[in-house]
Amino acid sequence: MKDITLKEIAAKLGISITTVSKALKNYPDVSEKTRNAVLELAKSLHFTPNSFAVNLRTKESKTVGLIIPEVVHHFFSNIINGIIDEAEKNGYLVFILQSNESLELEKKQVELLLNKRVDGIMLSLSNESNDDVHLKEIIKREVPLVQFDKISKLIPSSKVIINDQKAAFDAVEHLIKSGCKKIAHIRGPINPQNAIDRFLGYKKALEKNNIPFNSNLVFTCKNVTFDEGKQFAQLILEQHPDIDGVFAVTDLVAIGLLDHFNQNNIKVPQRVKVIGFSNWFMSQVMNPKLSTVDQPSYLMGVQAFNLLLEEMIARRELKPFTPRIIELPTSIIKRQSTSIEQ
Repeated sequence: MKDITLKEIAAKLGISITTVSKALKNYPDVSEKTRNAVLELAKSLHFTPNSFAVNLRTKESKTVGLIIPEVVHHFFSNIINGIIDEAEKNGYLVFILQSNESLELEKKQVELLLNKRVDGIMLSLSNESNDDVHLKEIIKREVPLVQFDKISKLIPSSKVIINDQKAAFDAVEHLIKSGCKKIAHIRGPINPQNAIDRFLGYKKALEKNNIPFNSNLVFTCKNVTFDEGKQFAQLILEQHPDIDGVFAVTDLVAIGLLDHFNQNNIKVPQRVKVIGFSNWFMSQVMNPKLSTVDQPSYLMGVQAFNLLLEEMIARRELKPFTPRIIELPTSIIKRQSTSIEQ
């Protein structure tokens, strides 16, 4: 069935196309009788406005793009919920794309969103991201951009972040205060800034507490998975059986550790203490329950959209806009994996 046009509605009612358009937008200079007639006919004909025509007239598509590394991760699903809730409140549709931690796919998705003429883009970089040409293209085309979680510090856009270095420092210091003296770190891949900062936080906590840094106690994930947590748990037991604490880059990796330790009768926290990062809901149902760093993922989504909205409004009104950085607070959630008393 072909789409109904404003012209056809106007012809059926014997009024002008302009009057139909104004009635649909609730303009005050259209009588209530005419407005009701237009709305009733439009509804009966299943009329929907042509979004491309709206874009040409208002220079807005009322759509925004969101690129995340993976949809299924609890952390990112909460961010999506925050973004969608705020977008719906403000009349925006969100195109959600998943890069699968691939730089090439991420670049294609940025190009796709730019070609779709979205009003703005929100993005968390993939683990493979080691150049920012595609981000520079967003800036060059003057499309509002907000980076969150995994970001490029070199791109002058608004950002919603946590202080990953401080959060990691607090996590490792919690292990030290719990009695740990030889602490391993299962870190993220080399590229993402948050993985770098969490590693630096780990090192600083050791240095502050006069514990020598040993690079042999740092294990690097490729994909940051449950299985990698299990694999590194086995390496730790084989190569460093005297390790008494482990700081994992994410809860998913930490849960892999716990699972392997449980299967091999390694008592947690009596023999080795474990702390994760992100406060994934599964961390509360593990045995033992996992201590972790809580990062406010839903709030990160809310703030990311609202920052994007600020810039979109400023550009629409031809007002200057200076990119802003919002840093959200984190906290240590102490559970059984680091304390017998919890």
